[in-house]
Amino acid sequence: MTIEEAARYVLQQAEARGVAAEVLGEQSRRFNARAWHGRLDQTTQAVQRGLGVRVVVDGRVGYAYSEELAAPALDWMLTEALENAALQDTASGFIPAGVALGRHDLLGNGLAASLEAKVQTALGFEATLREDRRVKEVSAATYAEVEHDVTVASTMGATGSYRRGIAGIIGSVVMEEGTSRKQGWEAEWVTQLQVLDPGRTALTLTEGTARMLGARPLRTGRYPAYIEPKAFAELLAYFWHLWSGKTVMEGKSRLQGQLGKAVAASIMTLIDDPMLPDGLARRPFDAEGTPCQRVTLVEAGVLKTYLTNSETARALRIENNGHAARRYRDVLGVAPSNLYVHPGTGVSMRRGVLVTEMMGLHAGTDPISGEFSVQALGQWVDEGQVAYPVEDFAVAGDFLSLLERITALGEALSWELAGTGGAAFGAPLVEVADLSFAGK
Repeated sequence: MTIEEAARYVLQQAEARGVAAEVLGEQSRRFNARAWHGRLDQTTQAVQRGLGVRVVVDGRVGYAYSEELAAPALDWMLTEALENAALQDTASGFIPAGVALGRHDLLGNGLAASLEAKVQTALGFEATLREDRRVKEVSAATYAEVEHDVTVASTMGATGSYRRGIAGIIGSVVMEEGTSRKQGWEAEWVTQLQVLDPGRTALTLTEGTARMLGARPLRTGRYPAYIEPKAFAELLAYFWHLWSGKTVMEGKSRLQGQLGKAVAASIMTLIDDPMLPDGLARRPFDAEGTPCQRVTLVEAGVLKTYLTNSETARALRIENNGHAARRYRDVLGVAPSNLYVHPGTGVSMRRGVLVTEMMGLHAGTDPISGEFSVQALGQWVDEGQVAYPVEDFAVAGDFLSLLERITALGEALSWELAGTGGAAFGAPLVEVADLSFAGK
């Protein structure tokens, strides 16, 4: 069966059994072309599809999934979900009422190009990287693309599907000058392949790596900080759970009970926009079939709401803003789409540390407490000018306290992607009054 046929079949079987059910089907395609020393080293293409079902029996929720879309496998999947529901203790689950959502093609011809053109993108990217005499090794020079097709339907009336995709260039180099040797990486993702500029991305990578050559140790202290857009976006990607309605409902967020209160500097506004034009993680509706909407989480420093699905919205007694998330293999959760800090009027650097990269965020951040302590790289700024690169230091703090100490925001956004099928996080240059730096 096709995904759509399998979805209809499962819902018919669920209705025949008198069970409320919701299905989510996915078909994903990934393609990579890697260049190595002027030739095509490897191409890979993978396609995956599957269907997941969520059932509710007397308030008890059960899940199951199948990657085989034949009737016997789908019957087994539905039975498995019902058996899993019977094992649950809690009985507060429900399938929300839904509507016909239609078919949405958010990709169009965004990935339309010949195989040769895509291979040449990787080869041209690598060739440009090697033009810099300081490049001693090109560890990665890859063209990549990802396409997702998602279908959602339920016995409560929801039915719809959408298609989206992205293309990207991923690179890593080792550069050397004198006795100094540094490694850097860059990933540029877009929703339209023709927008990619391998030359520009190569220059961004080599310039970003080269500026760290000859780095000096940073002396321990508290300094004003200027966090570059991609570094702050990566930090936001680890702390977005503070705004998750699920985390708040479970009592694991420090923002619990803070609605209407100031939680950040007055110049700080945080927005999630699922239908942001050219957003890397666009979606017209969520994993429950709830139409998506632009949500302002923090406005002028004040907490306005959380990201919710139907369950968390009911528990928190707030509006469901369409942020239910799950893959066909997963249980229902909450997730952002295109989450970003709204740009400001600009930053005038004076003296302090320009933080260019944070490392080890997976180990050095605590999304529940909001605390972080990570290794970083940067530039020392003096009298408004970058003086020299600095390294061998850690930056530590509390994310919510950091938000309160923001003193200026840059005018332009940069974006980071949390996994090729996940959310996108955007930020401008962020000026913070001061942060704690542990160096030499």
